[in-house]
Amino acid sequence: MNWIKIIGSLLGLFFLTFNATAQTDEAEIKETIMLMFDGMRAGDSAMVHAAFAKQVTMQRVAKNREGKVVVSTSDLGGFLKAVGTPHDKVWDEQITFESIQIDGEMASVWTPFKFYLGDTFSHCGVNVFKLYKSEDGWKIFHLVDTNRRTDCG
Repeated sequence: MNWIKIIGSLLGLFFLTFNATAQTDEAEIKETIMLMFDGMRAGDSAMVHAAFAKQVTMQRVAKNREGKVVVSTSDLGGFLKAVGTPHDKVWDEQITFESIQIDGEMASVWTPFKFYLGDTFSHCGVNVFKLYKSEDGWKIFHLVDTNRRTDCG
């Protein structure tokens, strides 16, 4: 009978520790993603850069002028330059965390968004982040976004 209690206690501790770690990872992942968006709002490219891994793939899924869906790839340097170049209106991408899935040192996050230039609505879509847990914390290594203009439903 004592062995059953000991094994049950150990299993309980394991699941409590696992759950606490998952909650901590989720909070740190959200913090990393919000660092990027806070940096965008502040026009601070160094802050944005801190959220990313050394090697990053950035892609967009959108319709081209002919109405065909295409995938385009850009580099982080161009994005950082655009964020850090002074602009008249704040870039305010308002997100919600729809799904965060974690498997060990990798995470996948979906964040629907609405993008505003200052107070003016510009477009909406969904970001998909892939992150890994580095020695310095969670870092974004792949970012895909969609751009639906005004269809935010």
